Amino acid sequence: MLRSKEPMSTHLATRRAITGLAISMSWCVASSTFAHDNPVADVITPTISPFDSRDYRVLTLDNGLQALLVSDPEADKAAASMNVRVGSAQDPDDLQGLAHFLEHMLFLGTEPYPQSDAYQGFISDNAGSHNAFTAQQDTNYFFDIEPSALPGALDRFSEFFLSPLFNADQLESERNIVHSEYMARIRDESRRENDVLNQLLNPANPTTGFAVGSRETLANPPEGEATLRERVIDFYHRYYDANVMNLAIVAPQSLDTLETWVVERFADIPDNGLSAPTIDVPLVDRDTLPRYIERQSLQDRRQLRFYFPIPDPIDEYRTKPTQLISHLLGDEGDGSLLAVLREAGLADALSAGVGRGDGNEALFTISISLTPRGAERLDDIEATLFAAIEQIREEGLAEWRYEEQKNLSEQAFRFQQHGAPQQEATRLAMSLSRYPVEDVQYAPYRMDGMDSERQQVYLDALTPDNMLRFYSAPDIESDTISPWFNTQWREQLPMQAGLALGGLALPEPNPFIASDLTLHSGQDERPTTLVEAPTFTAWHMLDSRFNTPSVEWRVSLQHPSASYSPEEAVLTRLLASWLNDSLNESLYPAWLAGQSFSAYAHARGITLSFSGWRDGQTPLIEQAIEQLKHADISPSAFERVRYQLQREWRNAPQSSLYGQASRALGEALLTPQWSTTELLDASHRMERQHLENFRKRFLDALYIDAMAVGNLDATLAKEQASLIRGALTPRLTREDIPTLHPLAVGDDSEILHPHSTREESLVLRYLQGRNQTVEEQALISVLAQWLDTPFYQQLRTEEQLGYIVNAGYSPLLEAPGIAFVVQSPDVKSDTIAKRMDAFKAAAGERLAALTDDELAAHRQAVHDRLRQRDTSLQGMANRYWRATALQEVVFDRREQLAALVLDVNVEALQALWPTLQSHQLDIRYDPGDAPSNITPYRDARSLLPTSTSH
Repeated sequence: MLRSKEPMSTHLATRRAITGLAISMSWCVASSTFAHDNPVADVITPTISPFDSRDYRVLTLDNGLQALLVSDPEADKAAASMNVRVGSAQDPDDLQGLAHFLEHMLFLGTEPYPQSDAYQGFISDNAGSHNAFTAQQDTNYFFDIEPSALPGALDRFSEFFLSPLFNADQLESERNIVHSEYMARIRDESRRENDVLNQLLNPANPTTGFAVGSRETLANPPEGEATLRERVIDFYHRYYDANVMNLAIVAPQSLDTLETWVVERFADIPDNGLSAPTIDVPLVDRDTLPRYIERQSLQDRRQLRFYFPIPDPIDEYRTKPTQLISHLLGDEGDGSLLAVLREAGLADALSAGVGRGDGNEALFTISISLTPRGAERLDDIEATLFAAIEQIREEGLAEWRYEEQKNLSEQAFRFQQHGAPQQEATRLAMSLSRYPVEDVQYAPYRMDGMDSERQQVYLDALTPDNMLRFYSAPDIESDTISPWFNTQWREQLPMQAGLALGGLALPEPNPFIASDLTLHSGQDERPTTLVEAPTFTAWHMLDSRFNTPSVEWRVSLQHPSASYSPEEAVLTRLLASWLNDSLNESLYPAWLAGQSFSAYAHARGITLSFSGWRDGQTPLIEQAIEQLKHADISPSAFERVRYQLQREWRNAPQSSLYGQASRALGEALLTPQWSTTELLDASHRMERQHLENFRKRFLDALYIDAMAVGNLDATLAKEQASLIRGALTPRLTREDIPTLHPLAVGDDSEILHPHSTREESLVLRYLQGRNQTVEEQALISVLAQWLDTPFYQQLRTEEQLGYIVNAGYSPLLEAPGIAFVVQSPDVKSDTIAKRMDAFKAAAGERLAALTDDELAAHRQAVHDRLRQRDTSLQGMANRYWRATALQEVVFDRREQLAALVLDVNVEALQALWPTLQSHQLDIRYDPGDAPSNITPYRDARSLLPTSTSH
């Protein structure tokens, strides 16, 4: 039911008026609600895109809290984010994970709202979502919500920082939840690497501790010492202070309204005169370098990283002295470090950049994904890296290269697309905590001019004597184990000097930089048919609402046998992967200039995806199609892409347990589908000539769907569609392409096991609807919304079954369903299933007593979620593109569903509930379970009806 919007408590109603700085960041000076009490001390117009029509205002309250308000009249969600400049670096040595544990505790009740689900329930009932994260030097809390409910959400949110209860009744359960979160991530490769890295960095640096926490590190102190709850409260009062808080709100309300709400709710956060903690202890003890480290990976993946300690460049954002160095080392074009290593068969991916910054020092990192052959030539790769660094030192730091980067950055800033309000609020709160107010939007893009002296300082740090070389592979064994993520690692002595590979070359001026960035006016409501022929269908939508001269093209090349067998499915994936791989070097400059291309395989064939500026997109389309049709498939390229796919399939059992369970569900209820084991087995039978023959077969028998969405008119879209059609000459019709069918769950409850080697237990319980009608989708969407918060509250907060607990609407294509998920580190799947049974039984009783008034909020929440606007051109294009994969192509299906949701009544849900119970499929897993052979289950299924008439 909808939580009532309680009147403000006395202390909420008697906020202090703000004093100090109030900064208007709109195009003109906005009148402050409190101007008569507090004159504006300064007015700043920030550097913002000329196409950013939103209004901005920054307030600094009397208590020191800084709040950035963004009024976006077009936003259909409101969002807030509070960034507290305190994190795991402040954990005491004897309570590692305390900052993270505090983050959890703040959600569990405050003085005006003591119920542990008061905040979560209110957010969920009003079409919202919420979360938080703890980093080394930041803790960030955020939510989004239906705009009319923003005052009530801020009431509850602000109390986190005013009157948290630190409820003693929840202390033990939340410690178990933190431990479950730790166990859910204990096999995560990035955390395993960081665990080893922390043993090598300076132990006196506070960022090297154990950030997550566990039952062990958060255990109650010995009797006579302060209790865990007392330590949590002490940490809160010691570090949480208005002066270290940065709030961002993005909402459709006016700036004056938002200002009033912020002052009323946040002005009483205590001001204890604190400042954000700083770190002045070196991140690395330079006397210990160089070091050569090897560590065991659980996945079949070989990685080589080079870490170089450098000064943290965060305060030099205006000139970005490390950006050009990162760009040149991370380049993927002809003659680049990656291109040379790829040509030698030693590597298949590379990245370079700055990370692990603590405000004082950081690590410049080059990360290289190796082939098995590359794993045997680490010293040669190191020598080639330093040859590339020396080349940059001698001739790379040219003024024209910096100016080229600056111009591309200015283009990106000018036409930046704002994300969803929650994403924006979080980004802005973090940015506000790092940069001056005037650069809160511009800082990531700003490049005032090349600082050669500072560039040289950073380049001089990239030397063999200042290096930590870090190699990870599955065959590393050692008796030395990292303390928290159980990673075997060892230190090696330097080997003999390697031999640098030849062929390195610095990039030439980028030929792909767009020159025509004019915006075309006009706006279509949705895509319309541009070309309709038996063998080729194209849709077009002119869009100007995102204020970017960009276009999203999608081209689906569909072939009857693309998923007919595991072998054909592997060949389809190989062809798409080869196309990406073969174009990587030639199109990398295009990617830098704002154009991108990718090909991906799916059940019906391959989709070619083109994204970027309208100017220059035609030759990109021509080049990709020409490559697909005529380019040579070299032996080395075939082996490289086959190895990459095989590596992915071999690693699947080590991946997310929830992801593997979802994959098993799809294998059971969608046809055609093939398991990763079947795909891996089939890939071993594939040779280069098989791919060459398949390419010819594939291109000789195509049906094509295509869509252009963006800032292009119908004339240009039709020209490009004709180019695509003429170059690929499709011969088949849509009816010749097999469709992907949802299958009906049987009447008997079944249990299947995913293919996993994880150490946790899981139950994914899927309740399937009766048919694929939009009316059934509406019913099940509302029912899932009604079940969401109670399921989380009971099985996670109260019963403490695990960290990953959720219930939600989970359609398979057009087949509606509800998925209940619990993943636990120490509760077996049978027990989880029994708890789910008990929850369902209680839910049935609650449903029988449900009133229409109580259901109203859930209907509205689903409706509002469905009616959310698209926040990026790419997101909108992908949404419309997905509609073309269905049997009936309808572009307003979401709007139809939203309208039907408002008509859902209690009686219909009560009639639906028993049927759902009889159409249940469980995906269960306990450590050591053998994977089920899903094929017999799938073969025994019938198609799920598409209408109620079946």
